[in-house]
Amino acid sequence: MGAWEHRERDTMTDDTISQIATPQGTGGIGIIRMSGAQALPIARRVFRPAAGGALGDMAPYTARYGHITAADGSVIDECILLYMRAPHSYTGEDTVELQCHGGRVVLRSVLLRTWEAGARPAEAGEFTKRAFLNGRLDLARAEGVMELITAKSARAAHAARARIEGAFSAEIAAIRQRLLGAIARIEAGIDFPEGDLPEVHTAVLSADVEEASAAVRRLLAGADAGRVLREGVKTVIVGRPNVGKSSLLNALLGMERAIVTDVPGTTRDVIEEEIIIEGIPLRLLDTAGLRAAEDAVEQIGVRRTEEHLADAELVLAVFDASAALTDEDRDLLARLQNTAADILVLCNKEDRSAVLTAADFALDAPVLTISAREGTGLDALRAAIAARVAAREGELSDGALPNKEREVDALRRAAGHLDEAAAALAADMGTDFVSIDLRAAYDILGEILGETADTDLIDRIFSEFCIGK
Repeated sequence: MGAWEHRERDTMTDDTISQIATPQGTGGIGIIRMSGAQALPIARRVFRPAAGGALGDMAPYTARYGHITAADGSVIDECILLYMRAPHSYTGEDTVELQCHGGRVVLRSVLLRTWEAGARPAEAGEFTKRAFLNGRLDLARAEGVMELITAKSARAAHAARARIEGAFSAEIAAIRQRLLGAIARIEAGIDFPEGDLPEVHTAVLSADVEEASAAVRRLLAGADAGRVLREGVKTVIVGRPNVGKSSLLNALLGMERAIVTDVPGTTRDVIEEEIIIEGIPLRLLDTAGLRAAEDAVEQIGVRRTEEHLADAELVLAVFDASAALTDEDRDLLARLQNTAADILVLCNKEDRSAVLTAADFALDAPVLTISAREGTGLDALRAAIAARVAAREGELSDGALPNKEREVDALRRAAGHLDEAAAALAADMGTDFVSIDLRAAYDILGEILGETADTDLIDRIFSEFCIGK
């Protein structure tokens, strides 16, 4: 733990915070969380046991039923009080939770009462920040808390739980431990030049650097998979007007999200929805039909379609199976030849007499037949989507995945220093030069865990958390 962390912890010793820990809205239960040395004394000022008398001493990890009272003794709300004693709490500090009725008015009233009694408003992410500062979580595990809250799929939630439990942190710690061993051997050789210790062997150091570098690059290879779990796969539905793009969107969503008519050009703008297919989150975009539009509004829609197609990760190219390819269809196929995205060709309207076959598409992409209107072929489509994502991104349920840009950046910088160390060894430049790069890689990887991160980075990370967490 750095010196700045000790200083910040010292300033927090008698600083008790409180905040609403449940989402806004109406519900059966709403929770106010307090953390800090004065959490229980403040609770004594605002809570009156139903049995009468004062709260007094309370055994940790027990509950009391009573009422939250205003300064004049009037009742604000019924409440169940839970007390957790440091260091065995989420934050590592004395913690009190007040379980009241859900609802903005009553929770706000209880919250204001805790502030009146001596607590101060908690900042965004401050409870988890205290858990980090008190050694309950490292930085990578702390970020997993927010990932679990915002998880869009069961796979994302599983990965977030694994991260909270330390899967990613353990990988980083293992690499740092290997680097530390290599650094110690080098520095021992420098400190004992008379040969009291065996000479550092280049082959041993090369093996350490190579294994550390390989481990870093394995983590980097999973960066896209981590991002997919967090943000979803950008999936763009394209095709000429009236081939059934909006019908496909509605069928996959299981609801009438887009307007479907026989009039070409109905979709003028991009419609975006999120869906989960076999645990994989997809950002599904229904776009305007690609054609030479004369209407100014439709022209804007077509331009936006082209922009989204340029950075799509998965493209669902829809064609009317009951009609021969048109010039607009061929233009789309030509565009798709140059896209970096994975492509699935969908011959829609299979409920009609089919004209198109897989041989009509000069694309290295699977061709599936579906009927968006009748719902046929959609199970095969979902399976194909999952298979394409798995082939592109690998295993998505691993909690040892870097999925924050700062983590990816740190891994890339560490990999660069390890490359420099390997080059210095190969050029026989001396182990002192190697040690400089190994130490740099060691410190950079420490940023991921928060061990060598600066105050600004810590503050910025936790400011992105929600209030009350």
